[in-house]
Amino acid sequence: MLENNYTRPTEFVFVGFTDYLPLRVTLFLVFFMLYVLTMVGNMGLIILVNVSSRLQTPMYYFLSNLSFLDISYSTAVAPKMLVNFLASRKSISTYGCALQMFFFACFADTECLILAAMAYDRYAAICNPLLYSTLMSRKICICFVALAYFSGSMTSLVHVCLTFRLPFCGYNIVNHFFCDIRPLLALSCADTSINEFLLFALCGFIQTSTFVSIFISYFCILITVLSIKSSGGRSKTFSTCASHLLAVTLFYGTLLFVYLRPTPSSSLDTDKVVAVFYTVVFPMFNPIIYSFRNKDVKNALKKTVGKGFWNA
Repeated sequence: MLENNYTRPTEFVFVGFTDYLPLRVTLFLVFFMLYVLTMVGNMGLIILVNVSSRLQTPMYYFLSNLSFLDISYSTAVAPKMLVNFLASRKSISTYGCALQMFFFACFADTECLILAAMAYDRYAAICNPLLYSTLMSRKICICFVALAYFSGSMTSLVHVCLTFRLPFCGYNIVNHFFCDIRPLLALSCADTSINEFLLFALCGFIQTSTFVSIFISYFCILITVLSIKSSGGRSKTFSTCASHLLAVTLFYGTLLFVYLRPTPSSSLDTDKVVAVFYTVVFPMFNPIIYSFRNKDVKNALKKTVGKGFWNA
């Protein structure tokens, strides 16, 4: 009855970061540069993995999917955010808002699962090297990736359907720079306890279960590495995991802060600042992390660039 008594908003208006035009122009230039670097870095990594014979392994298959996800969930947010920095009215249609929420939540949840698959790959390679080709066969890798995308899509669809069934009672001013779940729930004039519970339960299940699986994988890796007598061998083995651990720390640190609170934060402004990192900044870092700390990627890049230079 409550839902039928109010007109559903045809658009939502973002508060954004500031109304001061010179600062908005400065932020536009900064975030535009970050977004371009994200696109170039991740696209370059995807191309490199697909053209280099040295990188045709499960680890880099997952890495190319990770780069695709970084491009995807950043693109779900960044272009509209950039337009709104220069627009006089920072608005988005209701359907556009629903699509933005779906794609962002889908790709973010999928990335959690891909990071867990990458941790399992490192566990299989280091702790069970003789069974590695069986444990991480091409078919199993494809199944991991397909399951990750399917799970991310289903959980995202649940959040979007339940959120946009709520009555907003004419309230359409979103205290954020994109259509995230919590800021929209804050606008509803109905009871959102079910939405909050499912947000905590579903995001909690995906983020916590994947984090625990990553922790267990690296705990087993640590035990195996400590049993290696050669210090050089231990160092080499740890170096293969360092990039992934850094990426996990950056990504999970912000997501756990924002989404695994049982009740909404008293300040959505804090969430906006944190959201900048996992939507715009961290997607740019992954290619840098995996390129500068990975000898295989650096060697493949040198070989590919060198081959292209001589062919030209």
